[in-house]
Amino acid sequence: MPRMTHVPAPGSAPVWRMLTTQTTFETRLLLRNGEQLLLTAVIPVVLLALLTAVPVFDTAGYDRVDFLVPGILALTVMSTAFTSLAIATGYERRYGVLKRLAVSPLPRWALLLSKALTVLVIEALQVTLVGGLGLALGWQPRGSILAVAALLIAGTLAFAGLALLMAGTLRAEATLAAANLVYLLLLVLGGVVIPFDQLPGWLAAGAGVTPTGALADGLRSVLADGGGVPWGDIGILTAWSAVGLAAAARWFRWE
Repeated sequence: MPRMTHVPAPGSAPVWRMLTTQTTFETRLLLRNGEQLLLTAVIPVVLLALLTAVPVFDTAGYDRVDFLVPGILALTVMSTAFTSLAIATGYERRYGVLKRLAVSPLPRWALLLSKALTVLVIEALQVTLVGGLGLALGWQPRGSILAVAALLIAGTLAFAGLALLMAGTLRAEATLAAANLVYLLLLVLGGVVIPFDQLPGWLAAGAGVTPTGALADGLRSVLADGGGVPWGDIGILTAWSAVGLAAAARWFRWE
């Protein structure tokens, strides 16, 4: 019987495999977190069902569900790409998880990319959930699916840049408080459930250039009005993306 020689072959796994594994782990971790699940799934669905059934405010000439679904879709992007990402990353930084991952074979760019891919996976589930409920409530979407996809991607990048900037510069407790405060403010003042024309003039003008306001307005112009690509809103989201991601790259601290 021939002698078998076992030769060690140390080395890291291919980057694509590490990226896939890390993305799967991040997604499962997020879905198991009760607070994050509340933000990403429960609140948007409950708001859509409740506000469709109860006429709390005027919807500026739109059918109620046609007005609400685009705003709730904007809310889902904000809840996942901003609030959840900021809180999760902030506590990972506090507990030293990011510091340890930063010295692992997984490149830093792949770690950040895995977080971005996790956000996109969760958002796809959210869009399916909110869209399905909207259709059951009588929603009739219009417009181009490509325009909607462009808005969702631009909105995701804008919110993710701000989330990473916040999580990488503030303490975890401060990130938790600030992210939830911003979430609540933009829920009320970002055009999600209240039309801009029902806000005071100066407040309406400011709300329209926030990431939530631009995303909600753009989605509503496509899905409710059947309009083309809302380049103005995409331009606002792109500007927020550039500023947020550049600032995060400059000031993000891994520990």
